[in-house]
Amino acid sequence: MDILVIGGVILGLAVGALAAFIIKAIIDGKTKRTAEREAQRIIQKAKSRSSKIEREAKEKAKDFERRAKQNAENEIKKEKSRVKDLEQSVLARKKNLDRDEQAIKDKMLQAEKKVQAKEKEIQSREQRAENKQKELEVVKAELQTKLETAGNMTKDQAKKELVDAMESEAKAEFAKTAAKIEEETKEQAEKKAKRIISLAVSRFAGEYAAEKTSSVVPLPSEDLKGKVIGKEGRNIRAFESVCGVDLILDEVPDAVVISAFDPVRREVAKLALDQLFNDGRIHPAMIEQSVNKAKKGLFKSIREDGEKACFELGISGVHKEILDLVGSLKYRTSYTQNNYTHSIEVGMFAGMMAAEMGEDIIAARRAGLLHDIGKALDHSIEGSHAVIGADFAKKYGEKEIICHPIRSHHEDERPNTVLAHLVSAADAISSARPGARKATQANYIKRLEDLETIGNSFDGVIRTFAIQAGREIRVVVDSGRITDEQSVLLSRDIAKKITREMSFPGQIKVTVVRETKAVEHAR
Repeated sequence: MDILVIGGVILGLAVGALAAFIIKAIIDGKTKRTAEREAQRIIQKAKSRSSKIEREAKEKAKDFERRAKQNAENEIKKEKSRVKDLEQSVLARKKNLDRDEQAIKDKMLQAEKKVQAKEKEIQSREQRAENKQKELEVVKAELQTKLETAGNMTKDQAKKELVDAMESEAKAEFAKTAAKIEEETKEQAEKKAKRIISLAVSRFAGEYAAEKTSSVVPLPSEDLKGKVIGKEGRNIRAFESVCGVDLILDEVPDAVVISAFDPVRREVAKLALDQLFNDGRIHPAMIEQSVNKAKKGLFKSIREDGEKACFELGISGVHKEILDLVGSLKYRTSYTQNNYTHSIEVGMFAGMMAAEMGEDIIAARRAGLLHDIGKALDHSIEGSHAVIGADFAKKYGEKEIICHPIRSHHEDERPNTVLAHLVSAADAISSARPGARKATQANYIKRLEDLETIGNSFDGVIRTFAIQAGREIRVVVDSGRITDEQSVLLSRDIAKKITREMSFPGQIKVTVVRETKAVEHAR
């Protein structure tokens, strides 16, 4: 009974499994067919869309090709039209040129005919002139023979006498004309120059006397005098050896006098002594340290002074080597005038006169400031300070427009620019203004004697007087030997000789005095 039940169960399970398999197979087959139908539908739809896109692309391509072809045809038509217009224009111009060429040929033909006619007329006149010349020569020969017979004088003698008379007359006429022209020119130039110079001087208020570098250092206490001397004089010897100066302790009370020809050395010694007095320790090692420190400080101060001068004049782009030379001019003098302040003055004057004349103000100031830098160069360099200064400026980047005024401000090179003349004039103004320079008595007397000697060296001069502190000379001439016209030429020759043989600041006026006196006594 149990076996039958179990067999029935097993059979039921087998039938159920078979039925499930059959059902699953039926479902899978149906699903597969559904999927295939869907795939066929999608493929059909894609093919249909692809065909549509292909048709649209072909239509667009045809439309684009049609429009491109239309545009190209339009451009070709336009280009043909433009070429046609150009051809017509060229043809019209060619016709005009042909017409002008024919007109020119006609004019040239007419001109040639006129020239030929003129040539014939000139030849005819030349022939008549030759005939006249021959007639005149015959008459001249006859007259010459008659004159030689009447005047008892040969042809060459008469010619020489006539030439001499004409030469004397021409010289006198030239002197009169030259005097008149010179007087008018001087009058106009003097008015304009006075206005320009007065404006420049009135606008610049410089010091009457340049500040001198002090060579006296006060002693804070009497004890420091012994320290300066040192044991057996070793400190003072070390100081003098390092600085290259002489120290004098007993000449001025409570002070040390520094004696040296080189102002830079004096300044280094002064700064070093100030440092030693402030420190209180004075011995050879400390002296050497102080001197080195003073030198560094002085070189820095020189550079700052150069920069300060350029800043004051509104100048930029100056090489540092040139700045050092400008700053070192502070420790050099000419006729007791400080070269640093003199250079700044010249730059100011040149700039202000350039402004009045419409010239380059900055260039004038630059050339004026640098005109004396040659004085700061080592004395071992040969040549005048103007030439070596210009060469140095050119070496360190200055243009020829600046170098030429530097080189020519003392006539080492002939001034050929307005700027060069302005710098020379500014240099003379700064040197000649009251209080600018101090001349020694010996130099002053020597200059007066030289001026009088030059004036007396000319023929016809009776006596020469130097007046106005050597700024003017009065030359008295013999009225019987020197005419009024000759006195004009004489004053010019004397001025040229003074310029050539003497060196002087500013200018010297030459006045020739000619006077005729007639004295008679009534008895």
